[in-house]
Amino acid sequence: MSVDYEAEYNNRARVPEHAEIFVRWEREGADHRQASPKAELGLKYGLSERQTLDIFPAANDGPDTPLALFIHGGWWRSLHPSSFSQMAKGPNANGVTVAVAGYDLCPDVSIATIIQQMRAAGLFLWRKYKKRFVVYGHSAGGHLTACLTATDWTTIAPDAPHDLVPAGYAISGVFDLAPLAKISVNQDLKLTEKTAHEASPLYWQVPPGRILDAVVGAEESSEFLRQSKTIAEAWRQGMAATRYEAPPGNHFTVIDPLNEANSAMTKRLVALARQVQAEAR
Repeated sequence: MSVDYEAEYNNRARVPEHAEIFVRWEREGADHRQASPKAELGLKYGLSERQTLDIFPAANDGPDTPLALFIHGGWWRSLHPSSFSQMAKGPNANGVTVAVAGYDLCPDVSIATIIQQMRAAGLFLWRKYKKRFVVYGHSAGGHLTACLTATDWTTIAPDAPHDLVPAGYAISGVFDLAPLAKISVNQDLKLTEKTAHEASPLYWQVPPGRILDAVVGAEESSEFLRQSKTIAEAWRQGMAATRYEAPPGNHFTVIDPLNEANSAMTKRLVALARQVQAEAR
């Protein structure tokens, strides 16, 4: 039976209340910024306007504080990091410092360029903190999370450890981009068969010892469920420690538990961040 990729990957059509959710995200992001007087907002890691990091420090931020990077979604072509400041709230409450990244959008740049921008953001954090860190992201950010987790960082910068990102927590990601080249979103993504394959972390060689959690909302489409199951299975064979989870939620509400200090999602992310920091000692 053929797959209707247009319907399977159209999350806004699947969740008619998405506009209200986006408004809520903006409000929650503003609330967390207001509640974070020590936040460093708009730090530039690159030349363009959107290449910024907002850093939300844990209350007792110091040399032994775990560090995490959050990457937002929007099909690599929409949304703004200010709508995701609240993704730091749960981790902050558990003593984890969080950076929320922005990046340029398609069609102004390619997905390959966005991957490079996220690597530049990672190197900015390394040079600022001299710490390895965990990456977590949603949707397009889930894809970018896997990309950073699979990177051998010494090939990018000689001053960085090869395992700068030992662990990733990828939420509702797309890891094989081939189906996207067949649907209307590709008007902006401009993927070819070749560039879709090159930007698909499912097919990358994963350095040994990396950890990836592939998490997807239980109410999401069969294709999104398949994408997360597939990368968990494939990377496990490539010597990465992987987990697949499908907690309650649709493509947008699945990330809401990161607002909460004691949610299962926050606790897992915090455990990964603490593990990364502990192994660096």
